[in-house]
Amino acid sequence: MYQNAANAYINMQKESLSGRELEASVLSRAGIMLKQVQENWAESDRDQKLLEAVKFNQKVWSFFQAELSDPENPLPKKLREDILNLSIFIDKRLFEIMAYPDPEKLSIVIDIDFNIAAGLRTNPE
Repeated sequence: MYQNAANAYINMQKESLSGRELEASVLSRAGIMLKQVQENWAESDRDQKLLEAVKFNQKVWSFFQAELSDPENPLPKKLREDILNLSIFIDKRLFEIMAYPDPEKLSIVIDIDFNIAAGLRTNPE
């Protein structure tokens, strides 16, 4: 029942959020998933939760890569390149985390997820 309520809330949120707000929300969720794994590192289901969090982050950043690689993307070229380079760093870090799990390695990806989300929530003036 809880999962159905959560899915309904997420679907409603998707319908009512702007593109930037939705991206910020998804990045926040990605960061929260990693943060929960980091804070509960000793739990017996850590490996499963870590895999779920890493896969979710990979999907989010793959979406950004696809969007930013589109020549029709309205963002300035330099900004697109910078974010693409950041996504490559994140990809490498996520693969490293899966190969050699360590809770401290999650911190940089968590920080990036939260900081980009915060930036998306500010007004672009």
